[in-house]
Amino acid sequence: MPEKKILVVDDDPYILMSLEFLMQKNGYSVIVARNGREALHLAEQEKPDLVLLDIMMPDVDGFAICEYIKQQPALKDTIVVFLSAKTRESDLRKGLELGAAKYVFKPFSTRSLIKEINQLLH
Repeated sequence: MPEKKILVVDDDPYILMSLEFLMQKNGYSVIVARNGREALHLAEQEKPDLVLLDIMMPDVDGFAICEYIKQQPALKDTIVVFLSAKTRESDLRKGLELGAAKYVFKPFSTRSLIKEINQLLH
């Protein structure tokens, strides 16, 4: 069975690096995007199985990226997991309404995050 591919999208280089390391350590193939535009391009090019997506980014926000992914026939089955410091109920609801499978608040436990991702991908 081929490795599952995860696209990690965050404008914080520290978070990006630690998530990339965590996902690789758990046997996933990882692609990283530092902003929304890069994320859209890589999602289309790489067709990841799952996207770990920050919401607040300088160019295109995570909500718009999720919406775009879910509208593309080739990407509509891509699992989207939001990782965000936005903890308002309205943000959570919006994320799930746009088609995200999970909405994880920052700061998060890496152990519980990897457990959630393993469940979503297997």
